[in-house]
Amino acid sequence: AQTLQAVIAHRYDVLAKYAKSMKATAKAEVASMRSRGHEQPAAGVVAIRKWLHLDVKALPVERREQVQLALEHSPALKTTWSMRQELTHLWERSTLNTEQMVGQLKDWCERAEKSGVEPLKDFSLRLRSYA
Repeated sequence: AQTLQAVIAHRYDVLAKYAKSMKATAKAEVASMRSRGHEQPAAGVVAIRKWLHLDVKALPVERREQVQLALEHSPALKTTWSMRQELTHLWERSTLNTEQMVGQLKDWCERAEKSGVEPLKDFSLRLRSYA
C-alpha cells in the first residue's frame, strides 16, 4: 500500500522514469532490427522514439499511424507501450479501493518482470521499491 501511495503521489516522476525505460527499449529494438536486416522498420522506430512516452490521447493525429506501424514491427515496444497505458490507468481509477489498486499494481509488476523486455523488468523492480 505504501508503494502504491508513493507511485500515485509521484506519478509524474514515475512516468519520466518510464519514458527513459521506453527509450532504452526503443534503442535496443533499433539495434536488433538493424542486425536482422530490417532497415525500414528500424527507421520507423527511430522516427517515433520521441513520441513513445506520450499517452495515446496526447499523440498528434498525424503521428498515431506511424507509432502503430512501429509497434506492429516490435513486440517489445508494443508490450512497453501497452504496459505504460495500463500503468497510467491504474491511478486514474478512483472507484477502486486501496486493496484492489495494490493488487493491480502487483499484477502489473509481475507481468512487466515476465515480459522479456529487460528495461521494463528493471523499471518494475525499481517501482516495487518506490515507497
